[in-house]
Amino acid sequence: MYTTCIFCHGDLARNEAIEEFPVGRRLAFDGAKGRLWVVCRRCERWNLSPLETRWEAIEACERAFETTRMRVASDNIGLAKLKEGLELVRVGDPVRQEFAAWRYGDQFGRRRRRAMLVTGAVGAAAGAVVVGGTFAGFAMGGAFPGLFQGAQAWYRDRVLLRLRDEHGDRIRVQRKHLYTSRLVPSADASGWDLRVDHIPGWGKWDRTPKRKNRRHTMIVHGSEAIGLAGQLMAHANRRGGARKAVRDAVGRIEEAGHPEAFLPAAARNATSDFSGSGKADLPPKKIENLMKPLPGTLAGLKVDMRLAIEMATHEQAEREALEGELKELEARWREAEEIARIADNLLVPESVDSFITSERSRIDGR
Repeated sequence: MYTTCIFCHGDLARNEAIEEFPVGRRLAFDGAKGRLWVVCRRCERWNLSPLETRWEAIEACERAFETTRMRVASDNIGLAKLKEGLELVRVGDPVRQEFAAWRYGDQFGRRRRRAMLVTGAVGAAAGAVVVGGTFAGFAMGGAFPGLFQGAQAWYRDRVLLRLRDEHGDRIRVQRKHLYTSRLVPSADASGWDLRVDHIPGWGKWDRTPKRKNRRHTMIVHGSEAIGLAGQLMAHANRRGGARKAVRDAVGRIEEAGHPEAFLPAAARNATSDFSGSGKADLPPKKIENLMKPLPGTLAGLKVDMRLAIEMATHEQAEREALEGELKELEARWREAEEIARIADNLLVPESVDSFITSERSRIDGR
């Protein structure tokens, strides 16, 4: 069993997921034709494995591919990433990707527990301040409301993301912008876009004029919308969700059939809720000082809908990243298949190959 690439002589590395074939960090296999390759991560060429080492390894790769939850497939090729770090490329009939709900259950649960701990700690600290101030004869009746309002203003104005808009200008998205930003249907009504509120500059060091330090809005499309929506929804879902909310979120996506189908429907529902709230035309000053998010906005959706949007955006982003590799992999597979066919036929006498061909034609004729 070789451990270096036959093309660039680079190290193929090792894996711990396939005991029958521990060489390589990306394995490609075709169970129907009995092919097994090690894909060099240095030159991306496909190294055909020795014939005597293939069959048990191919079966192990097939089992690992079937059981993993992170899969993507085209008409001819599938790609899966195992938790051990090994990547499997399955050549042949694609396997339908299952939605990996368990991936997000633990994540949202950890957020929820952390939020509960933070809330309890803040409540205890506030109680200690009130009690301590009372014993000190401090006039908390006038001071505490001011402190509370100051804390709320700090919370609303906290910067979540520093980005650049479509013109390349620096902008920042604050937490209060989650109260007004939302998913919207695309111009052709078949997809969705992200309507994001923001303010110019990355901070006071930008020397942004105060007259320009007001809310602006931009519409983000395509892959950029997917990535940005995922980041913003992570902030909107900072409190996580209980198991029932996670199950309901998964149910929403399964009802749509696919994350790509769910997101346009979520944008239409959000627009309907926002328009029907009667608050779509609030004056700018009122919007800037909102204490609660508007219905239909990123932070104003129901918990299960927010969780579902975050799941769907992350799932779609990962799918697009994998599918970007599939086109390149498929081209290399066709090249490697020709080499594999020639290499395997070298071990078979021509008379045997002719007999197999004639028998196959006779059976097909029947």
